[in-house]
Amino acid sequence: MAGRSPSGWAASVPTRLTDRTRRIVDVVLDEESVARRSPEVEHERAVALFDLIEENDFVLVGSQPGPYRLRIGIFEQRLVFDVRNDADEKLRDIVLSLTPFRKVVKDYFLVCESYYAAIKKLGPAQIEALDMGRRGLHDEGSDLLRERLYGKIEVDHDTARRLFTLICALHIKS
Repeated sequence: MAGRSPSGWAASVPTRLTDRTRRIVDVVLDEESVARRSPEVEHERAVALFDLIEENDFVLVGSQPGPYRLRIGIFEQRLVFDVRNDADEKLRDIVLSLTPFRKVVKDYFLVCESYYAAIKKLGPAQIEALDMGRRGLHDEGSDLLRERLYGKIEVDHDTARRLFTLICALHIKS
């Protein structure tokens, strides 16, 4: 993400103070990468940001312990995790191909759109079935993320789920 001006980044989300070294204390999304979607998707993104800061397990493998500041964006069709220390000094860029995520993100958004439409007009059984499918695809995406980060960043399941939600928000526009 070199060459980007700081004004291209979204406002960061601060966290409460903690002494844990396996945690993210700040997340910034590249505003140029973030696509605007439906209010429901925007709400999911906001909740994921909030929940990620409130509770996460994140450590950069082979580097200094946290806390970490994380910038997430899309640059040249690649997903970039710009990992920084608490003093906002760059520790490492983790760059991942978007290709492995495309299908699960596409499927996830198709099911989400059906789910949001179902809430307005279908019964509880159909809504529950779509929600189960949505959660299953979300788990699939977060498992894929953990696999792709293996040896670079360690995250727990819940942190991976929240990061996957943010990747979806960025991935749409790419």
